[in-house]
Amino acid sequence: MIPIRFGYKASAEQFGPGELLDYAVLAEEVGFDSVFISDHLQPWLHEGGHAPASIPWLGALGARTSKVLIGTSVLTPTFRYNPTVVAQDFATLGVLYPGRVILGVGTGEALNEANLGITWPEPPERFQRLKEAIGLIRRLWSEDRVNFDGTYYHAKNITIYDKLDQPVPIYIGAAGPAATRLAGRIADGFITTSGKKRELYTDTLLPALEEGLSKEGRAPGSIDTLMEIKVSLDETLEAAQEKTRFWAPLALTPEEKMGIDDPIEMQRLGEELPIERAASRFIVSDDPDEHVERIAWYVSLGFRHLVFHDPGHDQEAFLRRYGTEILPRLRARFGA
Repeated sequence: MIPIRFGYKASAEQFGPGELLDYAVLAEEVGFDSVFISDHLQPWLHEGGHAPASIPWLGALGARTSKVLIGTSVLTPTFRYNPTVVAQDFATLGVLYPGRVILGVGTGEALNEANLGITWPEPPERFQRLKEAIGLIRRLWSEDRVNFDGTYYHAKNITIYDKLDQPVPIYIGAAGPAATRLAGRIADGFITTSGKKRELYTDTLLPALEEGLSKEGRAPGSIDTLMEIKVSLDETLEAAQEKTRFWAPLALTPEEKMGIDDPIEMQRLGEELPIERAASRFIVSDDPDEHVERIAWYVSLGFRHLVFHDPGHDQEAFLRRYGTEILPRLRARFGA
C-alpha cells in the first residue's frame, strides 16, 4: 500500500523564483513530504503575476533540500517542450536527486502554448500527443539508442547519457475520463484537483482510473493518487475567503477559459466573478478541525498524496500553521 503523504503546492503564478524557493525549503522544515510546482509560461494574472521556469527551479530546490519529493504538477511535454528535451532534463534531475523527482505531465492549455505560434489543437489531438510523448520519454530512459518515427514526434540516434537504472516516475494530470484511464494504464501516478462537484470524482474520474488499471492488469491502489487540495485557513472566515480573490480564474469553467491565451484577458474574466465563486474551489474556514474533516473526505475516496495549495500572499504563515495545526492532526488520524 502506498503511504499517505502531504505536500506543498508552490504557487509559481504568484511568487518570483527566489521567494518561492524559500517557501519550498520551509515546507520541508515544517514537515511536508513533497513540493510540486506548476509549469507556466504565463500566469493567470498579468498584474502581480509571476511565471518562474519549473525545471531550473526544481534543480535549485533539490540542492537546498534533502528529503522532500519534488516535481511538476503539471508540465506539458508536447508543445513548448520537445519530449526528448524533457527526457534529458528529468533524467539529469533524477541523477542529481535520486528517488526524489517526479515528472507530472498533462495535455496543456492555450495560455502557455498558443502564443508561440502553435495552432492550438482540439482535446483528442492533445491527448494523443501526450500519450506519444510519454512513450518516447520512457524509451529514451530505458534504451541505449533510440530511433523514433511517431505521428507527432521524431528522434534519430538519440542517447540520454546520464540517467538512472530506475527512471523518474511519471504522473498524469487529468480532469476528464480519457486522460484518467490513461493514467491507470501507463502512469506511476494520477493527479487531479479539488473543489469540483463530488460526482466528478465518485462517478467519473475514480471509475475511469480503476478501468485503466484493470485493463492493464494492475492492482487497485498500485499507483500514487495525488489530489491538489486548495485550502484557505485564516483567523476569520472573511479573511480566509478574501485570500482566494487572487485565484479567481481557477473558478472559471473550461468553457469560459477555453482558448484564452492572454493573462490580461484571463485576469479580466476572473475579476468579474463574485468572491463567493472565487472561493468555491477552496476549503475556506477559520477552523482547523473543519479543514481536517474536509481533507479526510478525499482520503476516504482513495487519494494517498494530498498536496495543499494556499492562495494567500503570506505563505510562511500558511506553512507554519499547517505544519503545526493540520499535518499533525492528519498524521494522527491516518497513520502517515
